[in-house]
Amino acid sequence: MKAFFLTLWQNDILRLALDSAFKLVLAAVCGGFIGYEREHSHRPAGFRTHILVAVGSALVMVTSSFLSRQYAGVMDIDPTRMSAQVISGIGFLGAGTILREGFSVKGLTTAASLWAVSCVGIAVGSGFYVGALIATLVIYITLNLLKRVSARGNAGRNLYVEVEDVGQQASRVGKVIRRCGGDLAAMELLNIDSEEGKRKKAPVLKILVYTRNLHDLDLIVESIRAVEGVRDLYVE
Repeated sequence: MKAFFLTLWQNDILRLALDSAFKLVLAAVCGGFIGYEREHSHRPAGFRTHILVAVGSALVMVTSSFLSRQYAGVMDIDPTRMSAQVISGIGFLGAGTILREGFSVKGLTTAASLWAVSCVGIAVGSGFYVGALIATLVIYITLNLLKRVSARGNAGRNLYVEVEDVGQQASRVGKVIRRCGGDLAAMELLNIDSEEGKRKKAPVLKILVYTRNLHDLDLIVESIRAVEGVRDLYVE
């Protein structure tokens, strides 16, 4: 039995297929791990996008290595050229996450995570598994844990305000926040499924607010709830 599996492993096609499959699956796991955090934070590039970026980057490196071996001695192929195009070309996805951010210029962190995930995919595709796994852990800690530390340090809170009409309620809510002593740092428009049915989209304003203390935050929340046209509100 041992000789049988050894013979199978010595088959170049089978070994290449297993090696490629392992790299692509590992890249998908690493990208999905980061993408899950972005999806949970309601970012425009989430779970599936990060998986696709990681798998595509890994495939580029696998293909580069394959071409280098396939044409060894026939022509000189630099396996790093294709990966360099991935790193520079991922910018169009990052730009898309920034441009679609509602009322403010946001999405830089998500754009950076897409770029970092592409680098993780390249590391996996090249066989640098240790570096890829460590980078994945560091990226996740940066996006998730450090975000919480930063939020505690400057008393920033995200308010998700479900409204009937964005054009009218956005300005009213902003005035309420300033009147109650809060600092409105950012406001963006989300489309989240309402409780009445998943087919119906409810306009939701995601508002980043800085307050001096919890009393001011409670006052802002109660004042926003009293605004005409506000259907629901929850604090993150």
